[in-house]
Amino acid sequence: MLSHLKKYEILLASNSPRRRELLAGLDIDYRVTALPEVDESYPDTLSGEEIPLYISQEKAAAYRRFMKDNTLLITADTIVWLDGKVYGKPRDIADAKAMLQALSGKTHTVITGVTLTSLQKQISFAVSTEVTFAALGDDEIDYYVEKYRPLDKAGAYGVQEWIGYIGVTGLKGSYYNVMGLPIQRLYTELKKF
Repeated sequence: MLSHLKKYEILLASNSPRRRELLAGLDIDYRVTALPEVDESYPDTLSGEEIPLYISQEKAAAYRRFMKDNTLLITADTIVWLDGKVYGKPRDIADAKAMLQALSGKTHTVITGVTLTSLQKQISFAVSTEVTFAALGDDEIDYYVEKYRPLDKAGAYGVQEWIGYIGVTGLKGSYYNVMGLPIQRLYTELKKF
């Protein structure tokens, strides 16, 4: 289905095992590459989907000097957005627990920005998914954070883990986006690349 991409060496610039797993599901040849250190800060004038779009583009810019003529680079960034506030990766265990307490009993938006880059062109897009959490008890939050250590996850949770099983009461949009990569939209964009 994506045979026109065979001319590219496809690189996924991500440390996320979930993104690797999801991209592998498209049955395309790719390899994972480490990103140079990227400053994931952003101008405070940005909000919502502008934030992960900006960061995914910054990740692509950091890698651009390593690209060859046949490189197709995929970069992504995911945030959780609630009441005008960004919930990225927690700083520590206490921050993770505070994030989950803020999300408890509410509906938040998971937004992933993705950038596809070759030396000839670049396209970026963002996908949003609404996730509703049940009210979570402090004991449930403590158990999840202590056992699963979700310090590498936006909003301090993985929907595919225990907290998703017991906490998510509703989801509107792409489940895979909540995991970190809106794979159906990525497939659609790759078909056009």
